[in-house]
Amino acid sequence: MLRTFLLSLLMTGVLGAGLAAAEIKEVELIDGSVITGEVLSLSSGVYTIRTVSLGTLTIDDAKVRAIRPQSSSSPSLRAGDVKTLQDKMLSNAEVMGLIASLKDDPQFKKALEDPEILNAVSTGDIASLMANPKFLELLNNATVQDIRHKVAK
Repeated sequence: MLRTFLLSLLMTGVLGAGLAAAEIKEVELIDGSVITGEVLSLSSGVYTIRTVSLGTLTIDDAKVRAIRPQSSSSPSLRAGDVKTLQDKMLSNAEVMGLIASLKDDPQFKKALEDPEILNAVSTGDIASLMANPKFLELLNNATVQDIRHKVAK
């Protein structure tokens, strides 16, 4: 039970840091629509943009009118959002099952043994988390990606 709680706490840090670390932009298209997401790349005249609601998109640069930082009226990760994120995870049986499955994952075992990671997660120190290579590896874990997708719904 304690291990599941620690994993839940760690997942809150992983998801919160992942959301805070991404530089969210507003991509205005020439038709007037606006897509909010992380611009991953521009290659051969095609933008690759990761969004929460639409997944990863590719958009021809000729269809883009402007790209700007996310406006203050757009949703973003705030201090209260971490609690909301944690509540959302704890109330979803499928997500909790995925989190519990991480107790056998070698990457998460290492993270649970790292006092720097646990301290940064418990204090909400995103900068320390993002500077820790072990923690950064967790963001790319397949189960973490699945959890992020389910929580974002």
